[in-house]
Amino acid sequence: MLKRWSKEIEINAPIEQIWSYFDGSLEEMQKIMPPVVENTPIKITKEGVGSIYRQKYKEGNRIEEYDVHTLQYSNEPDNKKVQIGFTLANMFEITALYEFGKIHDSKTMLRYTATNKPLKWYVKLFMLFATEKVVVKFLEKVKTVAESEFQTGVAE
Repeated sequence: MLKRWSKEIEINAPIEQIWSYFDGSLEEMQKIMPPVVENTPIKITKEGVGSIYRQKYKEGNRIEEYDVHTLQYSNEPDNKKVQIGFTLANMFEITALYEFGKIHDSKTMLRYTATNKPLKWYVKLFMLFATEKVVVKFLEKVKTVAESEFQTGVAE
């Protein structure tokens, strides 16, 4: 039972700026994903695909640790994409695909596709109630951060 959500949003900011949140430093990543407290490279490949990062994610008082595998990677001037996969708490196999398309110098289309596969029978029940709300909320967060930084000139 695999759940899949896909949404896209237009962001009034340059493609390189938005890409930096996904393909930059931990500090950049935390602007859109504050709970990520560590993103340590374990294995880095020249082409991106096959790279592995050990990520630590703060959930309340707990810190979850997992290895994030780069499954797809493309960094062209007008089109970029990165897909990652990880197993969360031995309960879910998750993939996240981020696709970026340059509309013009200060406008970018971002599509986010998430899949979630429960690994335990009892977790499947929760999946019946899972919605795309998390995907929508995340895209809105990226849009808000990118547009506010672009307007204030922080990203330049």
